[in-house]
Amino acid sequence: MLCCVPGVAFVPALLVSWSSAAFIISYAIAVLEGHVEPLVPYISDTGTKPPESGVFGFMINISALLAAITMYIRYLLIEKQNESSHFVKSSCNMFTLCMGLMGCTGMGIVATFQELAVPSVHDIGALVAFGSGVVYITLQSIISYKSCPRWNSYFVCHIRMAISVISCIAFIPMIVFASKISMTKIDWTPGEK
Repeated sequence: MLCCVPGVAFVPALLVSWSSAAFIISYAIAVLEGHVEPLVPYISDTGTKPPESGVFGFMINISALLAAITMYIRYLLIEKQNESSHFVKSSCNMFTLCMGLMGCTGMGIVATFQELAVPSVHDIGALVAFGSGVVYITLQSIISYKSCPRWNSYFVCHIRMAISVISCIAFIPMIVFASKISMTKIDWTPGEK
C-alpha cells in the first residue's frame, strides 16, 4: 500500500515547509513593494496585487495539492491499521477524507480568486477551506483517540485535540468579523468607516 511505502513521510513535512514559504515569500514581496503594512497584514492581502499575487496563487495551489496527497496517505494508513484493529468505520474515514479534500478545494479557490478581484468567490473559498479544515482536524483527532493505544499515544491525541479546539474557537470570530466587513479594500485612509 502507498501509505506503507518507506519515504512518504516527507510529504507532510514538504507541505508544512512549502506552505510556510508561500506565506513568507508573498508577505516579503508585498511589504517590499509597499502593498501592505509590515505589521500583521491579513493573509489574503499579501496575495492580492502583482507580483505577489502570482507567487501566492501558484504556491498555495501547490500547497492544496500537497495537502490532498497528505490527507490521502493518512486515509490509506488508517484503512491499513483498521484491517487488524477495527477502531473506526471505513465510512467515517472516507467522510473525513472528503471533508479534507473540500478544504483543499477551498484553498485552491482562495489562491485562484484574489480578494479584491472576485471577493465573493474568494470569501466562499475561505469559508470552505477553514470550515472543512476545522471539521477535518476534529474528525482526525477523534479517529486518533479511537486508535489508542495501539496506533497513537495519548500525548499525540491530546495535542491534536488541543489544535482542534483552538481552531474551532478561532473559526467563530472569523465568521463573526468577516460578516461585519461590508467593503473589501486594502488601502485605508483616516476618516473612512
